[in-house]
Amino acid sequence: MTVTIKDKRVGFVGAGNMGEALIRGLVEARVVPAASVLAHDVRADRLRELEGRFGIRIAKDNETLVREADVVVLAVKPQIMDAVLAGIAGEVTRDKLLISIAAGVSTARIRTALGTPARLIRVMPNTPALVLEGVTAMARGEGLEPGDLDLAAEVFRAVGRVVTLDEDLMDAVTGLSGSGPAYVAIVVEALADGGVRMGLDRQTAMTLATQTVAGAARLLQQTGMHPGALKDMVSSPGGTTIAGVAALEAGGLRATLISAVERATVRSRELGKGQT
Repeated sequence: MTVTIKDKRVGFVGAGNMGEALIRGLVEARVVPAASVLAHDVRADRLRELEGRFGIRIAKDNETLVREADVVVLAVKPQIMDAVLAGIAGEVTRDKLLISIAAGVSTARIRTALGTPARLIRVMPNTPALVLEGVTAMARGEGLEPGDLDLAAEVFRAVGRVVTLDEDLMDAVTGLSGSGPAYVAIVVEALADGGVRMGLDRQTAMTLATQTVAGAARLLQQTGMHPGALKDMVSSPGGTTIAGVAALEAGGLRATLISAVERATVRSRELGKGQT
Protein backbone atom coordinates (compact mmCIF):
# COMPACT_ATOMS: atom_id res chain seq x y z
CA MET A 1 0.00 0.00 0.00
CA THR A 2 1.42 3.38 -1.01
CA VAL A 3 1.77 5.92 1.80
CA THR A 4 0.68 9.42 0.80
CA ILE A 5 0.30 12.80 2.46
CA LYS A 6 -3.04 13.40 0.73
CA ASP A 7 -5.10 11.80 3.48
CA LYS A 8 -3.07 13.24 6.37
CA ARG A 9 -3.57 16.29 8.54
CA VAL A 10 -0.50 18.53 8.32
CA GLY A 11 0.28 20.97 11.13
CA PHE A 12 2.75 23.87 11.12
CA VAL A 13 4.30 24.95 14.39
CA GLY A 14 5.40 28.40 13.23
CA ALA A 15 3.95 30.32 10.30
CA GLY A 16 6.79 32.49 9.08
CA ASN A 17 8.00 32.82 5.49
CA MET A 18 8.96 29.16 5.10
CA GLY A 19 5.81 27.93 6.79
CA GLU A 20 3.74 30.10 4.46
CA ALA A 21 5.64 28.84 1.41
CA LEU A 22 4.93 25.22 2.35
CA ILE A 23 1.28 25.93 3.09
CA ARG A 24 0.91 27.69 -0.24
CA GLY A 25 2.59 24.83 -2.11
CA LEU A 26 0.47 22.15 -0.46
CA VAL A 27 -2.83 23.98 -0.91
CA GLU A 28 -2.36 25.51 -4.35
CA ALA A 29 -1.00 22.27 -5.82
CA ARG A 30 -3.88 20.42 -4.13
CA VAL A 31 -1.48 18.05 -2.44
CA VAL A 32 -3.50 18.40 0.77
CA PRO A 33 -6.98 19.97 1.20
CA ALA A 34 -6.86 23.34 2.95
CA ALA A 35 -9.13 21.98 5.67
CA SER A 36 -6.46 19.38 6.51
CA VAL A 37 -3.77 22.01 7.14
CA LEU A 38 -3.40 23.53 10.62
CA ALA A 39 -1.07 26.27 11.83
CA HIS A 40 -0.12 28.03 15.02
CA ASP A 41 2.11 31.04 15.54
CA VAL A 42 2.65 33.55 18.34
CA ARG A 43 1.36 36.26 15.97
CA ALA A 44 -2.42 36.11 15.84
CA ASP A 45 -2.59 38.58 12.95
CA ARG A 46 -0.29 36.36 10.91
CA LEU A 47 -2.55 33.37 11.47
CA ARG A 48 -5.65 35.32 10.44
CA GLU A 49 -3.85 36.40 7.27
CA LEU A 50 -3.00 32.81 6.33
CA GLU A 51 -6.48 31.59 7.22
CA GLY A 52 -8.02 34.20 4.93
CA ARG A 53 -5.58 33.63 2.09
CA PHE A 54 -5.46 29.84 2.00
CA GLY A 55 -8.51 28.66 3.95
CA ILE A 56 -6.46 26.64 6.43
CA ARG A 57 -7.42 25.93 10.03
CA ILE A 58 -5.92 27.75 13.00
CA ALA A 59 -4.95 25.87 16.16
CA LYS A 60 -5.34 27.67 19.48
CA ASP A 61 -1.92 26.48 20.67
CA ASN A 62 0.95 24.17 19.70
CA GLU A 63 -0.25 21.38 21.97
CA THR A 64 -3.65 21.26 20.27
CA LEU A 65 -2.02 21.36 16.85
CA VAL A 66 0.25 18.39 17.58
CA ARG A 67 -2.66 16.46 19.08
CA GLU A 68 -4.76 16.89 15.92
CA ALA A 69 -2.08 16.57 13.21
CA ASP A 70 -0.62 13.43 11.64
CA VAL A 71 2.43 15.25 10.26
CA VAL A 72 3.94 18.16 12.24
CA VAL A 73 6.34 20.60 10.60
CA LEU A 74 8.53 22.36 13.18
CA ALA A 75 9.03 25.68 11.38
CA VAL A 76 10.55 27.73 14.19
CA LYS A 77 13.93 29.40 14.70
CA PRO A 78 16.71 27.25 16.21
CA GLN A 79 16.99 29.64 19.14
CA ILE A 80 13.46 28.84 20.40
CA MET A 81 13.31 25.19 19.42
CA ASP A 82 14.00 23.84 22.92
CA ALA A 83 11.18 25.90 24.44
CA VAL A 84 8.76 24.80 21.72
CA LEU A 85 9.70 21.15 22.16
CA ALA A 86 9.20 21.37 25.92
CA GLY A 87 5.67 22.63 25.30
CA ILE A 88 4.62 19.88 22.89
CA ALA A 89 6.53 16.90 24.33
CA GLY A 90 3.45 15.54 26.10
CA GLU A 91 1.53 15.31 22.81
CA VAL A 92 4.23 13.62 20.70
CA THR A 93 3.54 9.93 20.14
CA ARG A 94 4.72 7.34 17.64
CA ASP A 95 1.70 7.96 15.42
CA LYS A 96 3.00 11.48 14.67
CA LEU A 97 5.66 12.23 12.06
CA LEU A 98 7.72 15.29 12.99
CA ILE A 99 9.65 17.27 10.37
CA SER A 100 12.13 19.90 11.56
CA ILE A 101 13.39 22.72 9.33
CA ALA A 102 15.49 24.39 12.06
CA ALA A 103 19.03 24.97 10.77
CA GLY A 104 21.75 23.26 12.77
CA VAL A 105 19.42 21.45 15.19
CA SER A 106 20.17 17.73 15.09
CA THR A 107 17.61 14.96 15.42
CA ALA A 108 19.47 13.76 18.53
CA ARG A 109 19.01 17.16 20.19
CA ILE A 110 15.29 17.19 19.33
CA ARG A 111 14.73 13.66 20.64
CA THR A 112 16.55 14.53 23.86
CA ALA A 113 14.37 17.60 24.35
CA LEU A 114 11.20 15.59 23.66
CA GLY A 115 12.24 12.70 25.86
CA THR A 116 10.71 10.23 23.44
CA PRO A 117 11.87 8.17 20.42
CA ALA A 118 9.83 10.21 17.99
CA ARG A 119 9.48 9.59 14.27
CA LEU A 120 11.57 12.54 13.16
CA ILE A 121 13.03 13.83 9.90
CA ARG A 122 15.41 16.78 9.71
CA VAL A 123 15.21 18.83 6.52
CA MET A 124 16.87 21.95 5.14
CA PRO A 125 14.77 23.92 2.63
CA ASN A 126 15.77 27.28 1.19
CA THR A 127 14.02 30.58 0.53
CA PRO A 128 13.32 30.11 -3.22
CA ALA A 129 10.56 27.84 -1.89
CA LEU A 130 8.66 31.13 -1.54
CA VAL A 131 8.25 31.09 -5.34
CA LEU A 132 8.02 27.27 -5.52
CA GLU A 133 11.62 27.00 -6.82
CA GLY A 134 13.30 25.74 -3.68
CA VAL A 135 15.52 22.78 -3.01
CA THR A 136 15.20 20.74 0.18
CA ALA A 137 17.63 18.24 1.64
CA MET A 138 16.16 15.50 3.84
CA ALA A 139 18.26 13.51 6.29
CA ARG A 140 17.84 9.78 6.59
CA GLY A 141 17.25 8.93 10.24
CA GLU A 142 16.64 6.11 12.66
CA GLY A 143 13.28 5.16 14.06
CA LEU A 144 11.22 5.96 10.97
CA GLU A 145 8.31 3.94 9.65
CA PRO A 146 8.25 2.69 6.03
CA GLY A 147 7.04 5.54 3.84
CA ASP A 148 7.95 8.38 6.23
CA LEU A 149 10.58 9.80 3.87
CA ASP A 150 8.05 9.61 1.04
CA LEU A 151 5.53 11.59 3.13
CA ALA A 152 8.10 14.30 3.86
CA ALA A 153 9.19 14.40 0.22
CA GLU A 154 5.59 15.02 -0.87
CA VAL A 155 5.44 18.08 1.37
CA PHE A 156 8.62 19.63 0.03
CA ARG A 157 8.16 18.68 -3.62
CA ALA A 158 5.23 21.10 -3.50
CA VAL A 159 7.79 23.93 -3.30
CA GLY A 160 10.69 22.60 -5.41
CA ARG A 161 13.16 19.74 -5.63
CA VAL A 162 14.17 17.25 -2.94
CA VAL A 163 17.39 15.36 -2.23
CA THR A 164 18.00 12.77 0.49
CA LEU A 165 21.32 12.29 2.29
CA ASP A 166 22.91 11.39 5.63
CA GLU A 167 22.42 13.77 8.54
CA ASP A 168 26.13 14.43 9.00
CA LEU A 169 26.03 16.33 5.69
CA MET A 170 23.17 18.64 6.68
CA ASP A 171 25.45 21.43 7.93
CA ALA A 172 27.12 21.49 4.51
CA VAL A 173 23.67 21.70 2.92
CA THR A 174 22.94 24.68 5.17
CA GLY A 175 26.17 26.35 4.09
CA LEU A 176 25.47 25.77 0.39
CA SER A 177 21.77 25.84 -0.45
CA GLY A 178 20.39 27.18 2.82
CA SER A 179 22.63 30.25 2.80
CA GLY A 180 23.25 30.18 -0.95
CA PRO A 181 20.39 32.50 -1.99
CA ALA A 182 22.17 35.31 -0.14
CA TYR A 183 25.37 34.64 -2.10
CA VAL A 184 23.46 34.66 -5.38
CA ALA A 185 21.69 37.89 -4.38
CA ILE A 186 25.07 39.54 -3.87
CA VAL A 187 26.24 38.32 -7.28
CA VAL A 188 23.07 39.67 -8.93
CA GLU A 189 23.44 43.01 -7.16
CA ALA A 190 27.10 43.25 -8.18
CA LEU A 191 26.30 42.43 -11.82
CA ALA A 192 23.61 45.09 -11.85
CA ASP A 193 26.01 47.59 -10.24
CA GLY A 194 28.46 46.84 -13.04
CA GLY A 195 25.78 47.56 -15.60
CA VAL A 196 24.91 50.85 -13.90
CA ARG A 197 28.59 51.80 -13.83
CA MET A 198 28.72 51.22 -17.56
CA GLY A 199 25.70 53.45 -18.21
CA LEU A 200 22.58 51.25 -17.86
CA ASP A 201 19.68 52.48 -15.77
CA ARG A 202 19.10 50.54 -12.53
CA GLN A 203 15.86 48.83 -13.57
CA THR A 204 17.28 47.61 -16.88
CA ALA A 205 20.47 46.43 -15.18
CA MET A 206 18.49 44.46 -12.60
CA THR A 207 16.30 42.86 -15.27
CA LEU A 208 19.36 41.81 -17.25
CA ALA A 209 21.22 40.53 -14.17
CA THR A 210 18.37 38.53 -12.63
CA GLN A 211 17.29 36.93 -15.88
CA THR A 212 20.87 36.12 -16.85
CA VAL A 213 21.45 34.29 -13.56
CA ALA A 214 18.07 32.53 -13.71
CA GLY A 215 18.52 31.57 -17.36
CA ALA A 216 22.05 30.26 -16.91
CA ALA A 217 20.97 28.18 -13.92
CA ARG A 218 18.00 26.75 -15.83
CA LEU A 219 20.23 25.92 -18.81
CA LEU A 220 22.64 23.99 -16.59
CA GLN A 221 19.76 22.27 -14.82
CA GLN A 222 17.90 21.17 -17.91
CA THR A 223 20.88 20.13 -20.04
CA GLY A 224 23.10 18.63 -17.34
CA MET A 225 25.94 20.62 -18.86
CA HIS A 226 29.05 21.12 -16.74
CA PRO A 227 29.41 24.78 -15.70
CA GLY A 228 32.85 24.85 -17.27
CA ALA A 229 31.36 23.81 -20.61
CA LEU A 230 28.89 26.70 -20.48
CA LYS A 231 31.73 29.10 -19.67
CA ASP A 232 33.71 27.78 -22.64
CA MET A 233 30.66 28.01 -24.92
CA VAL A 234 30.33 31.73 -24.21
CA SER A 235 34.05 32.54 -24.23
CA SER A 236 35.40 33.37 -27.70
CA PRO A 237 39.19 33.64 -28.17
CA GLY A 238 40.32 37.13 -27.26
CA GLY A 239 36.68 38.18 -26.70
CA THR A 240 34.67 40.04 -24.11
CA THR A 241 33.63 37.09 -21.93
CA ILE A 242 37.14 35.73 -21.35
CA ALA A 243 38.22 39.24 -20.40
CA GLY A 244 35.47 39.32 -17.80
CA VAL A 245 36.32 35.80 -16.59
CA ALA A 246 39.95 36.87 -16.13
CA ALA A 247 38.75 39.72 -13.91
CA LEU A 248 36.69 37.28 -11.82
CA GLU A 249 39.68 34.99 -11.40
CA ALA A 250 41.91 37.90 -10.44
CA GLY A 251 39.34 38.93 -7.83
CA GLY A 252 39.23 35.46 -6.30
CA LEU A 253 35.52 34.84 -6.91
CA ARG A 254 35.81 31.04 -6.82
CA ALA A 255 37.88 30.97 -3.63
CA THR A 256 35.57 33.48 -1.96
CA LEU A 257 32.43 31.47 -2.72
CA ILE A 258 34.08 28.24 -1.55
CA SER A 259 35.11 30.01 1.66
CA ALA A 260 31.57 31.33 2.14
CA VAL A 261 30.13 27.81 2.03
CA GLU A 262 32.83 26.58 4.39
CA ARG A 263 32.28 29.34 6.95
CA ALA A 264 28.50 28.99 6.84
CA THR A 265 28.86 25.22 7.36
CA VAL A 266 31.06 25.75 10.41
CA ARG A 267 28.60 28.28 11.80
CA SER A 268 25.74 25.79 11.34
CA ARG A 269 27.71 23.26 13.37
CA GLU A 270 28.27 25.85 16.09
CA LEU A 271 24.56 26.68 16.25
CA GLY A 272 23.77 22.98 16.49
CA LYS A 273 25.96 22.78 19.59
CA GLY A 274 24.14 25.70 21.16
CA GLN A 275 26.95 28.20 20.64
CA THR A 276 25.93 31.83 20.25
